[in-house]
Amino acid sequence: MAQISDRPQNAIEEIFGRKKALIGMIHCPAFPGSPRYRDASREEILSFCLRDAERLIAGGMHGLLVENHGDIPFSKPDDIGHETAAFMSVVADRLSQEFDVPLGINVLANAPIPAFAIAAASGASYIRVNQWANAYVANEGFMEGRAAEALRYRSKLRAEGIRVFADSHVKHGSHAIVADRSVTELTRDLAFFDADAVIATGQRTGDSAALDEVKVVRDATHLPVLVGSGVNQDNITSVLDLVDAVIVASSLKEDGVWWNPVEAARVSAFYEAARPVLERA
Repeated sequence: MAQISDRPQNAIEEIFGRKKALIGMIHCPAFPGSPRYRDASREEILSFCLRDAERLIAGGMHGLLVENHGDIPFSKPDDIGHETAAFMSVVADRLSQEFDVPLGINVLANAPIPAFAIAAASGASYIRVNQWANAYVANEGFMEGRAAEALRYRSKLRAEGIRVFADSHVKHGSHAIVADRSVTELTRDLAFFDADAVIATGQRTGDSAALDEVKVVRDATHLPVLVGSGVNQDNITSVLDLVDAVIVASSLKEDGVWWNPVEAARVSAFYEAARPVLERA
């Protein structure tokens, strides 16, 4: 695929120092200000995140992605309180101090500006943005891509080294607004708006991405491609053969559900299943 932007570097190799990477998700508990918060202390929140991080890294994950998934239902970007960025910064900074692996930030829903601020404060290497370009109808309502605003904010922070991992055909929403644009074109739009990597997903948290769509995304861009949902011990070989990295969450949790703690045995089994592809890379 011909380049559509002048950003040729491979963000996966640059950040992780390897051709293929396994990224473990830290689903933070509910933060103060969100509906599910139940008076957990700062140390209790930190302990939950540190425990999951330790199990993920000990099991072989090459990096982490921190997300405020406990803040369901998610606010639209302009309604996210300052307390969310504050608590996520504390969590991310502690993870950065405790573990020498690349760290990413995703602020839900679709909030790249606080994500850049948290990443800059904590030393994180990248952010994930679910809707970087175009617009769609999500659980939270109408969502617009905020690439122009976010990249100008990154420039103000002098934080150009923080990379952008952007979803194509993002889960939890309808793309009827841009239905005249194919997945190929939606993917090319991400590179045109200076994303550094593209993420393919399933329809919702924990759903597997269709391999046919992953191939369409991969063939539509010169950027590295990740799969960001539904990766598990059974499909990791076929998925990782197609892409540069995976973000894995639910399948590594107790009983395979996102709100439970990470289970060390699941992480080890997942890594062993991925090992043949990692060694071939």
